[in-house]
Parts: sequence; C-alpha cells; structure tokens
Amino acid sequence: MTLVAAAVCPHPPLLIPDVAAGAAQEAAALRAACLEAVGSLGSARPDLVILVGDAQETGPRPGGQAGGFAGFGVPLDVTLGRAADGTPDGRLPLSLSVGAWLLREARIAGVHRGFGIAESTTSTAAAASGVTLAGQAERVALLVMGDGSARRRAKAPGALDERAEGFDLAVSTALAGADCDALLDLDPDLATDLMAAGRASWQVLAGAGWGVPWRAEVTYDDAPYGVGYFVATWQRENG
Repeated sequence: MTLVAAAVCPHPPLLIPDVAAGAAQEAAALRAACLEAVGSLGSARPDLVILVGDAQETGPRPGGQAGGFAGFGVPLDVTLGRAADGTPDGRLPLSLSVGAWLLREARIAGVHRGFGIAESTTSTAAAASGVTLAGQAERVALLVMGDGSARRRAKAPGALDERAEGFDLAVSTALAGADCDALLDLDPDLATDLMAAGRASWQVLAGAGWGVPWRAEVTYDDAPYGVGYFVATWQRENG
C-alpha cells in the first residue's frame, strides 16, 4: 500500500468560471494548469483518490459529502465522489469544494475520499496523517489543495510582508524537487503570519511521500493577486 501519484493545486474560488464571472479569463492559465495536473492522477491507475485541504477540524471526509459556492453568490454545488451508504452529514470546506470541482472537471474516475487538515496541526501530526492516508489502499493518489502566502504585494489580502516571497520560493523549490524534508521544515508560525493556507496540507503530502522516488514538476508558480499559487505533479518512479 503506497502513494503512487500526487497533484498540488491552490484553492481560490476564482478557479471556478461561474464564480470568477467576468474575471474568468484572467484565471485561465491557472485553471488549465490545475486541470492538467489533476488529470495526470488518472495515468497512475489509483485505487483510491484522496482530496486533502485546509479545514477547521482535522479528519476524514467521506465520499458523497457536498460543498458549494453559495457564499460567493453562485448557486453551484459539488459532491466528492459517491456516498458508500446514505448521504453523509456536513459540508465540504472551500479547499475541498474547489478540489471536488477539479476532480469532476478532470473526469477522474474511481473512489474519492476527502481529508481536512486544521491550520493549527503540527508538522509531525500532519506528516503522520499522510502516512495513514498513503496506507488506505494498494495504490493511492493525493490531490493536495493549498495556497501560498497571501502577503506577496501591498494590495494582497494580508498586505505586504517581506518574508513572503522567500517562504513561497522555499515551497516551490521543495515541490519541484519532491523534497519531503524541506516541506516538513516549513515553520507553522511563519506560515500563519504569512497567511499561507497550504502549509499543513503540503506536510500531509510530505508524510505520505517520504522515502519514495518521485518525478516531480512545478507547472505553475505565480502570485497574480498577491497570493502565491503553485501547481505541481509527483509521479512515482517505476510506479
């Protein structure tokens, strides 16, 4: 039982054309990169796809749980895979709602589950969650949702912080090299200061992927709205 592939994407609601409305074209390159990365998961022939993202509480999200974008004025709902039995309680957080939309649009077949990870989760606990997730099927793929710092520019959501660019560079470099140790070294307190909503999710990936040989590539790295967005793919060597 092991992780055979992973895709990393950000989770701004503007990825959804109905939500972005008139700004949909501005996000076209990011959306295309995300869909291509998510589509690459299918080539790994996973038995199980697990969607990982920022949430208020840490824990599994079963297939069939729904989310949506009504909070952005758009009556659009998405569902994470299919329910095994009945309709599960609860709603998907934004990160997993965007991820569920990407899985649907990329037409990734198979069994889908979710896992929310709280911002306060320690690096050690996040990595341990990744180990557990990687052991849930013979061939597991992860779709990991997470934004970089929201303080890359003066007009960014959190205003400019001079440390933001260096933090995001460290993340991008680690993703490009499938450097699990570097991801686990990300400082949770600094990530919180910089409003980086992906730190814990990336460390789940590091735990799941540690010790495995990867072919890794970052296909998008930019901060078009003062928020760092990364898209990356990891494919297991000889997998």
